[in-house]
Amino acid sequence: MEQPSPPASLPKYLAEGLPKQDTETLQEAHSYVEALIKYRDQSIDADELPEAAEPVDEPNNSENGTVVKEKVTCGDASCKCASGDRQDMHGPYLYRYYRENGTMKSEYIGKPGSE
Repeated sequence: MEQPSPPASLPKYLAEGLPKQDTETLQEAHSYVEALIKYRDQSIDADELPEAAEPVDEPNNSENGTVVKEKVTCGDASCKCASGDRQDMHGPYLYRYYRENGTMKSEYIGKPGSE
């Protein structure tokens, strides 16, 4: 059996360095990579979310992260939403909070009921 080729997307320092490691180190690296993937795929804890974010159940959603309903300000200083009063804010809109490279990020999904 030939040594497998690394994926083209693997950085050169890993592609060259991993084959030089002993089996025990490779197994430890494998365990670490699995744990890191699991960490990044987990839902975001409620205490990590913005104060105004309200988690919602998304049973048919296969993507990772936590879906929330959130009211937002538009950034227009002349808009009444700029006052910070939740009644005057826009929305609610759905956002997905997730981890990417260890950093919490969010993406706009749409208005509730529009998916």
